[in-house]
Amino acid sequence: MSRTGVEEKPPWRIVPAEVRSAVEAALGSPVSRAMRIWGGYGPTPTFRLRLRDGRRAFLKGVGPDGNEFMKRAIQREARVYRELAPQIRPWAPACFGDLTVGDWRLLLLEDLGPKSAPPWTRALARRVLHAYADFHNATDGTALPEWLGPPSWRSWPGPIDVPDAALRRWLADAEPALAAAALVRGRGRRVLLHNDTRSDNLRWVRGRLYLLDWPHAGAGDPEEDLVAFVQSVTAEGGTEPDQLVAWYAERRTVNPVILNAVIVSVAGYFVSQAYLPDPVGLPRLRPFQRAQLAATLEWAAQHLGLPKPPPQ
Repeated sequence: MSRTGVEEKPPWRIVPAEVRSAVEAALGSPVSRAMRIWGGYGPTPTFRLRLRDGRRAFLKGVGPDGNEFMKRAIQREARVYRELAPQIRPWAPACFGDLTVGDWRLLLLEDLGPKSAPPWTRALARRVLHAYADFHNATDGTALPEWLGPPSWRSWPGPIDVPDAALRRWLADAEPALAAAALVRGRGRRVLLHNDTRSDNLRWVRGRLYLLDWPHAGAGDPEEDLVAFVQSVTAEGGTEPDQLVAWYAERRTVNPVILNAVIVSVAGYFVSQAYLPDPVGLPRLRPFQRAQLAATLEWAAQHLGLPKPPPQ
């Protein structure tokens, strides 16, 4: 069975027998049920497994049909789980192992259950933003490996031929202010960054925040993580971004110079991406990016004193 409007994902029964056997051997129990997990923004095979001994696990994998981006991502995520376990363990599911079986690469993780949001209530959002600040506080001042790389600063992409005429005019008028703001650098503090925090990549379980999907982990200014997460909450109908930042700031100081630069840079990223053709196998990505573009452009306009952008 497939679902209209979501990514194609294989059912458990067509996963090769040697792969299923390796999973059962690694987990120490036969699989009694494997439920396909829909969601996210990619076609990566994902399953919630119920084991015969009553335990549960979550499986994500890349098979021979996976593209190079997916293969590199799962390899890097496995490295994050192996080499950054002390730093991520309070915030990540337990990793039961990573396997290579023929052309398949697999991660076996703790099953943390279904999505916690949306809906984004104000109470849930505040608790999550407090915990997100605690996540950044936990590695402030600690040594992080060099392979995590430098901050992923973006810049304003320059003139973009978006299809909406009103938006084209607004961008043309606002571009000098946006480009200047994106270039500003502040003196931040290097912390561990998740770099892909959205509702599908987090769980709020028994009063704790867990972050899923770690292939993009990096090190840099926490405002990079904060802006990218906050705008996604607003795009999903949650609280306005400055209120979300204020809740985060109850636990960790926010650098306003870096914040503004990242807001504009993230808006520029979505300007360059949101109106591209749908990537193969990702039918929901561009519509969500257009919602994110609307949220970040309006946020950037507020912070820079620009006119309100036209509706997206």
